[in-house]
Amino acid sequence: MHTTNMANNSASSSGQYFNTGNGPTIQFIEIEHPDYVALLDPDTAFWSLLRKEKISEALDESGSLIQEFRKKRETFAQEMELLRFGLKPSAVYFNPTERCNLNCSYCYIPEELRKSGSQMTREELIRALDILKEYFRSTLPEGRLPQVVFHGSEPMLARDAVFAGITKYKDDFSFGIQTNATLLDDESIEFLTSRNVGIGLSLDGHEAAVANLTRKNWAGEGFFEKTVTVLERLKGYPNYNVICTVTSRNTESLTDMVNFLHEMEVPIGMLNPVRCTRQGARDIKPRDAEMSPHYLKALDRTYELYQKTGRKLVIANFANVLIGIVAPLARRLMCDISPCGGGRCFFAVGAKGDLFPCSEFVGVPEFNGGNLFRDNISDVLETRAFKSVTGRKVEEIGPCAVCAIRHFCGSPCPAEAYEMNGGMNRPGAFCELYEDQVRYAMRLIADGKENTFLWDGWDSGTSTTLEITSL
Repeated sequence: MHTTNMANNSASSSGQYFNTGNGPTIQFIEIEHPDYVALLDPDTAFWSLLRKEKISEALDESGSLIQEFRKKRETFAQEMELLRFGLKPSAVYFNPTERCNLNCSYCYIPEELRKSGSQMTREELIRALDILKEYFRSTLPEGRLPQVVFHGSEPMLARDAVFAGITKYKDDFSFGIQTNATLLDDESIEFLTSRNVGIGLSLDGHEAAVANLTRKNWAGEGFFEKTVTVLERLKGYPNYNVICTVTSRNTESLTDMVNFLHEMEVPIGMLNPVRCTRQGARDIKPRDAEMSPHYLKALDRTYELYQKTGRKLVIANFANVLIGIVAPLARRLMCDISPCGGGRCFFAVGAKGDLFPCSEFVGVPEFNGGNLFRDNISDVLETRAFKSVTGRKVEEIGPCAVCAIRHFCGSPCPAEAYEMNGGMNRPGAFCELYEDQVRYAMRLIADGKENTFLWDGWDSGTSTTLEITSL
């Protein structure tokens, strides 16, 4: 990240410089905008956009920006402390089965589990939800429903058990389901939509020739047409989204994918760079420099389509980076912060009741912290398996510790870092892509376009801590 350090420094006898602590440790960031640069305090994630001709005023220690920032710095630091260390679990990724009817190229679940793994009975799933209900009753404020997302492998293989759980506990949880769509028929769609269950679908391309390259069954057959049928059926339903996993196979068609999703009236999309937890994903990982231009062009296209039609297509994972800049405490996803949300804001339940910090760890036995049916959840959260994730701090990861945008990125993902790069104290993937997204987000803010990329009502309940408009 190209920055210019503005911290107060003193020279040592060796001629090197160190920070005296008088700070604030503020950096300029070139955001590739004709009129603005960004000013950032990496420790607190405070930022400001400055007109280039006003830089000298910003450097003035007696100026309004520095003085007001110093008054509010402790508040900013407390907000980041709360976001990073003060939250409790409020969601569960619930994997009722280890099996899947597809064999996607990048799946993080080991192949042997997806072929013949365990699956919960109706009775086991009901018992598990009852345990979770009692746990969250003791940890969440009254009236706040915990979220349960049935995840996978493919949760619709355990349809009867899942639907029985949703029916029995409809007033106790906010339910969602992440599915490959192949097993969704009219009856199941009616069941889910009539109960306002969140539905996440997976689709990796705008046409069969692209989508079926990575998402296919054990015989190598794709299901693009089936997924499109489901999308047609869901038109007008506000509580669903489509995840497109970005790989080397579809990088060049991301703008086409945006056009397709918008035409299908999808309200929320995700362009998720492939998680490189397993070798299959790493084999089709795109290089940042190849992916980033296509990625940003796809974001540009969402704005063009909104200008043309007045209808938003929010790309949720980019929106989370943007909201992490504009209003950190309004984040909806917790991957782009350290520690990440795994084991801290949510945890995962496996098909045998095993507990993991996140579904990404389901195939990594050393991150099994205990069992829902045998162990106390609060005790599991304190195990080494969980603490190794919840204690992962970007300040202890090189080179992330000195990166200006470390609290807009968080060096994700710990499972990726552990499996791909050899340890929890290593970065994840796609560092350059995060840099490019942050610069892009700053340019949007400078041009007053940010609301177009965020979900409606994102600022409900937020407040402005510091606002300076003179620079």
